[in-house]
Amino acid sequence: MNPESNEERHPFLKGLSKHRGAPPTVVVIFGASGDLTARKLVPAIFNLGIDNLLPGEFHLIGYGRKPIEDEAFREMMDAAIEEFSRRPLNKEIWERVRQNISYHAGGYDEAAAFESLAEKINRIEQDLGRDMQRMFYVSTPPSVFEPIIKNIGSSGMAQAHVHTKLASKVIIEKPFGRDLESARELNQAINGVFEEPQVYRIDHYLGKETVQDLLVQRFGNSIFEPLWNREYIDCVQITVAESLGVGSRGGYYDTSGALRDMIQNHTMQLVALTAMEPPVSLDPESIRDEKVKVIKAIQPLNLKAEGGDVVRGRYTKGLVKGEPVEGYMEAEGIPATSTTETYAAMRLAINNWRWQGVPFYIRSGKRMARRASEIAIQFKRPPGILFSEGDKFNVAANTMVISIQPDEGVTIVMNSKIPGLETRTQPVKMHFRYSTTFGSNTPEAYERLILDAMVGDSTLFIRGDETEASWKLVTPVLKHWEECGAHGLQEYAAGSWGPLESERLLWERKHQWRRSG
Repeated sequence: MNPESNEERHPFLKGLSKHRGAPPTVVVIFGASGDLTARKLVPAIFNLGIDNLLPGEFHLIGYGRKPIEDEAFREMMDAAIEEFSRRPLNKEIWERVRQNISYHAGGYDEAAAFESLAEKINRIEQDLGRDMQRMFYVSTPPSVFEPIIKNIGSSGMAQAHVHTKLASKVIIEKPFGRDLESARELNQAINGVFEEPQVYRIDHYLGKETVQDLLVQRFGNSIFEPLWNREYIDCVQITVAESLGVGSRGGYYDTSGALRDMIQNHTMQLVALTAMEPPVSLDPESIRDEKVKVIKAIQPLNLKAEGGDVVRGRYTKGLVKGEPVEGYMEAEGIPATSTTETYAAMRLAINNWRWQGVPFYIRSGKRMARRASEIAIQFKRPPGILFSEGDKFNVAANTMVISIQPDEGVTIVMNSKIPGLETRTQPVKMHFRYSTTFGSNTPEAYERLILDAMVGDSTLFIRGDETEASWKLVTPVLKHWEECGAHGLQEYAAGSWGPLESERLLWERKHQWRRSG
């Protein structure tokens, strides 16, 4: 189908693929009746359509165990857009995507269902008279990752148009394993069917605007990069805090915990982007090479009970925003024998030239004082020569805070003279907020990531060796905690900033946690 006839059929598609060149695509979502599809994936696809970023020929097939009629599935997606999209439903534009939505029922280990799915995609290509890229989005529980991957391979769909620009792709949601061994097994299963350039391991944190902006802040501003090293930086603190508890997900969460749920993936990605060396180019592999190098440079963690590098905790009842909340052990689905952590903190040492001697403190927890995700770069204090007289001079360490959520932006803490006849100082803040500069209706993370996958840009996706490097660091911690049982599991009140023991990680190096937010 030539571009003229395509635009004649769909006038809203004029200029559609000129921005990033997305080829004709069939997207298959496994787990299509699930929460992620309704809340994130379909609203993201709708907003890409609004922005004229979907390819001219785009088909969406939902796959799930439960039989659903095509029109009923379309109505479910309509409702999802109305409830969760950042923009209101535009029926005219959505109808042009909606007419190419269908549903396919089958088991994830049912080879015949995958063969009939392959036949359906072949018929779409035959009707259009052209080949299409096949993109498989695995949005299911991890227990069925491997049968889905293997059946995509055995049905021939993974090999369709291989070694061309229309080669099939697979997007896999986290978790990428539960430890180093399972991560390696999953990678082997994936790479037994797909070549690594076809694989897109998705961590939605990397799609957030502020996370992407971190590379620009570092490498696009000459005032920062010369200072981004052990000579000027005293420590780095990374916080991913949630005010919510486990809610109705207690049964699932208890099999995971804070280390698996947040530290190994989201938080380690922030460490890598903060600490990596400048890549030789913006080519995806150049960036991912540097991320892997810096994760591999992190020293093994000291797991001793006293003076160690890791702390874990579990929230008890307390107050969040003035309201009483129950403790973790009272939540639905939590067994009485649980030793799962809802908070984890680590002190990391990166053994390379840039970061030798600079501690990286990372923490993540549920039921903390407020929701806040941030990277705080704390610079060394100025010599106490000029401004060191008693209480006259309040001189704080210069700090650059990159806020990822909920208020995206950058804050720089600097010292200033208080107006008046006497020389007195105090720290002041310079704020940059995305919402005030660019408007608040910024694209959701999944919009960027789905588009990147369609056009073949793997920059914001995680490579197989990167997942294994991260698991190699945290797996000894998981094994140690399993051996210890409840011993060493600290408690903290809901609505606080975590267990007191986590302060020790910083006190030992003469630092203290920022009160985020």
